[in-house]
Amino acid sequence: MDKALRLLHRALGPSKLLTSRDGCEPYSRDESEAQGRVPDVVVLASCPGDVVATLDCARRAGVPVTPRCAGTGRTGGAVPLRGGIVLSTLGMNGVKEVDVRDRVAVVQPGVILEDLHHAVEREGFFYPPDPNSQASCGLGGNIAENAGGPRAFKYGVTRDYVLGLEVATLDGGLVRTGRRTVKGVVGYDLTALLVGSEGTLGVVTEATLRLVRKPERVFTLLALFSEVRDAGQAVGAVVDARVVPRCLELMDAASLQAIRAQGVGIDARAGAMLLIEVDGDEVACERDMERAGQACVEARALEVLAAQDGTQRDRLWAARRELSPAVRKLAKNKLAEDVVVPAGRIPELLVRVDELAASLGVRVLTYGHAGDGNLHVNFLWDEEDELPRVQAAIGRLFEEVLALRGTISGEHGIGVLKAPYLGMEQGEGLIALQQRVKRAFDPRGLLNPGKIFLAGG
Repeated sequence: MDKALRLLHRALGPSKLLTSRDGCEPYSRDESEAQGRVPDVVVLASCPGDVVATLDCARRAGVPVTPRCAGTGRTGGAVPLRGGIVLSTLGMNGVKEVDVRDRVAVVQPGVILEDLHHAVEREGFFYPPDPNSQASCGLGGNIAENAGGPRAFKYGVTRDYVLGLEVATLDGGLVRTGRRTVKGVVGYDLTALLVGSEGTLGVVTEATLRLVRKPERVFTLLALFSEVRDAGQAVGAVVDARVVPRCLELMDAASLQAIRAQGVGIDARAGAMLLIEVDGDEVACERDMERAGQACVEARALEVLAAQDGTQRDRLWAARRELSPAVRKLAKNKLAEDVVVPAGRIPELLVRVDELAASLGVRVLTYGHAGDGNLHVNFLWDEEDELPRVQAAIGRLFEEVLALRGTISGEHGIGVLKAPYLGMEQGEGLIALQQRVKRAFDPRGLLNPGKIFLAGG
């Protein structure tokens, strides 16, 4: 580490380095429950050259380096497990280009997602990925984790919009992957490989993103149900009605209690809620609203309401986006698992979650992106002696999800917290193949070690 510090001072100067414990300590954690070590140094990169120099110093000194953007991850992807260097790209925050003719945006990794949304929408365009942390998360982290969000049901996830990348690798250079065009099949698709690789293969310094036309209209429906199972059935009914909402969000009874605590008035009879959003031209929106509303009524909705204006819609979404912080206030500890099942199996999953919670005596709260089967199952506890039951419940949840032909992570990644469960979903041969890919990029295991794979980093 002493050698690394000397090399970093020489390459970057002291103004771009944090070395005091107080300065480095905030970089030892993210928004997950993962426990990391305080890094020995934090590099505040402001340009691609800083990233290249940092990785070169880490390689020459044999010191681990943990890439980090805004630190909003939920599985510990930006948590330094072995100390060493944390490489922050949050200061690289330029929207370099919004080209309406080519329908692309070229951005640096530190751009806050909400700022990108505003920049492209001013030009009449639209960047659909929208994780609920959009007001604070950075594009670099979104790319590293392949972030999704409520609009993924209709529009897809981050990987579907990344056309090309500029990436710094541990051999000390910058490489460009992908293209600027929508179509292109030259060589291996390394862009798709890098998106979702959780900072274990390289560090993004620039991204070329695909844009689409901004929808003319957006309409929002609120459907209330007495039982969460009825809401789960309504999800399938909406899809069967040939409606493709851009958002189809489900909240159970405990989630509604958290929303009510934020001052949002929701009928006390409701034990579940669907928040349904459609977009397009006026005619299409009105047709889809009518079909979705009727599907909910036939699935025994207590009430179906349409947002009357943009202000009312924004208030509903503000409550939804603040749901995770609100849930944190319900107990001393919270773990959220972002599991996915085929959309038609959502009612079964909801039943199985209730059953495992009751059998193990744990508190569970469920909400999420029901349109694509991605539910956030939150485990809550106060006392340390409850933790073994919570851990057992998480293992049972993953077993149930896989039995329903689902996956253990839809948008949060594997990171630290889900690494022990990777083998439940993937076979030894597949894991070994991925580790060989990792070694091709990072032979010494210095880049974000300990993430995704339990051994060998």
